[in-house]
Amino acid sequence: MAQSGLARNEQVSGWLFVMPALVLLGVFMIYPILWSLWMSFQVGRGMAFSFGGFANIVRLTQDPVFIRALTNTLTFLAIQVPIMLVLAMLFANALNDSKLWGKGLFRTAIFLPCVTSLVAYSVVFRSMFAADGVINQFLLFTHIISDPIPWMADPFWSKVVIISAITWRWTGYNMIFYLAAMQNIDRSIYEAAKIDGVPAWARFWYITVPMLKPVILFTTVISTIGTLQLFDEPNLIPSTPGAPSDSTLTLSLYIYNLSFKFMPSFGYAATVSYVIVVMVGILTLIQFLAARERRT
Repeated sequence: MAQSGLARNEQVSGWLFVMPALVLLGVFMIYPILWSLWMSFQVGRGMAFSFGGFANIVRLTQDPVFIRALTNTLTFLAIQVPIMLVLAMLFANALNDSKLWGKGLFRTAIFLPCVTSLVAYSVVFRSMFAADGVINQFLLFTHIISDPIPWMADPFWSKVVIISAITWRWTGYNMIFYLAAMQNIDRSIYEAAKIDGVPAWARFWYITVPMLKPVILFTTVISTIGTLQLFDEPNLIPSTPGAPSDSTLTLSLYIYNLSFKFMPSFGYAATVSYVIVVMVGILTLIQFLAARERRT
């Protein structure tokens, strides 16, 4: 009896310790999620809204701005994420060389962008890719181009700028994961392969990459989630958020516009936000299934 009472007291004490965290979690995470789900079925402007059923879902299929934002977001995802992850893996493989001089300096230089002030680096990118910016000046000086490229005035080139900015900022972040995983691979495996005459590219492709599959899956998932929620760069780098002609408008930026920039339509904004949730869930499930099939 005494032991059962002691165990009960320990359980009560444990719940008392975690209760503040659970309350905060419920108030600031669970409640907003449930509230946004309820709001996604509301129609109306501002605070004058009413239950509209699936009207917002129907509106999605008829909204050209939403279609454009969805297309832009998927374009960034399909192009930027593979480029970033491949670069991160190549950088990590190069910096994992024990004979490389100045590894600490190179690691810091590549990782530094992801801790750089978002506003500061956005202003720098806007200046660099201006019509008279340093990028055009360099390309003109080297005679690669004859006329300045309208980086932020052309829909195609504006996407290139956003993709370049995101890649510059987050490649080092993913590189750290790959580098940490590579350093945990037994060096004797590489030494045995080298003795057998396996070239460097084959050691990388047939030894390093297969042993990094769990980390590759992890970085792919978090990069997918981050790109689907892309907001800062399209909002800060163009002269007008989403410019030119909504060519850099993303779903998150569109949600912000619906909620705070245009006449507030909180119900429709909540519906658009759940499009991101559904896309994240589907793409993450596909990635997990693909990784499991490769392992089997």
